[in-house]
Amino acid sequence: MKIYQSLDAYIASGKTVLTLGTFDGVHKGHKILLAQLHREAAYSGGESVVLTFFPHPRMVLQQASDVKLLNTIDEKAALLEACGVGSLIVHPFSIEFSRLTAEEFVKDILVGRLNIAKMIIGHDHRFGRNRTASTADLVTMGKEYGFEVIQLSALEVHDTPVSSTKVRNALIAGDIALANNYLGYPYFITGTVGKGKQLGRTIGFPTANIVVPESYKLIPAQGVYAVSAIIEGKTVFGMMNIGTRPTVNGTYETIEVNFLDFDVDIYDAQLKVSLHHRLRGEQKFEGLEALKAQLQKDREATALYFKSHQV
Repeated sequence: MKIYQSLDAYIASGKTVLTLGTFDGVHKGHKILLAQLHREAAYSGGESVVLTFFPHPRMVLQQASDVKLLNTIDEKAALLEACGVGSLIVHPFSIEFSRLTAEEFVKDILVGRLNIAKMIIGHDHRFGRNRTASTADLVTMGKEYGFEVIQLSALEVHDTPVSSTKVRNALIAGDIALANNYLGYPYFITGTVGKGKQLGRTIGFPTANIVVPESYKLIPAQGVYAVSAIIEGKTVFGMMNIGTRPTVNGTYETIEVNFLDFDVDIYDAQLKVSLHHRLRGEQKFEGLEALKAQLQKDREATALYFKSHQV
């Protein structure tokens, strides 16, 4: 997959088949749309192109809100590449860009810059200044400018349309099972292993402290999770604690992973940690011995989970 950091950097070599959106999470609904994009591109001989935006439009238009996203831009790119996308354009979203009218967007961007033959869109697509233009408007403009519009219906899971918002809400509530069902893969956190206070090592549970530099990345509800990571080409299982460590009077949130049957120095390594199951919420214990006893139970529950679930 080729990645372009702006619309200006992309030069169409022929007709393209395009879809656009934020694609936060690249969930099951997105994947159906991307599969259709791939099929249409293969059928027509055009290039499959995804146009997305960064920062997320809400970060620009609603600066007072604390926007949290399911993916960093690099995580999103990796997920889109795995879906077979030919080219990814990550265009910087700005106030000026948001003021383009629907007609300007279609004429100058879709036709003039991207040379589209077909456009694949979701069931709730709106575009143009203040999102005032509808799918019907896009179809009309497609006929005028010579491109086809293909609209897909919403994918439903448990009789509920899948959306990035629903995934976010599930993660915030600690319902990792529901979030993973919507996504079609285990939610993951990517970060660098940094040095913590190393308290876990003193009680027999050494942890890797995961530092996530992107402040907009959504961290799930505090608690203990059964997780996996690939380290040195090997899948390693463990338990992750997200929280403030109230037993030792912690004052800020940390993300710490204790890996089962693995104790190698991985400081400064980049890790992708996948969350499979939530064991419990974060608790405050009377002391380190009580904490140690619970951590042993958590380790046993984690081992049992992965013994009975294929990853």
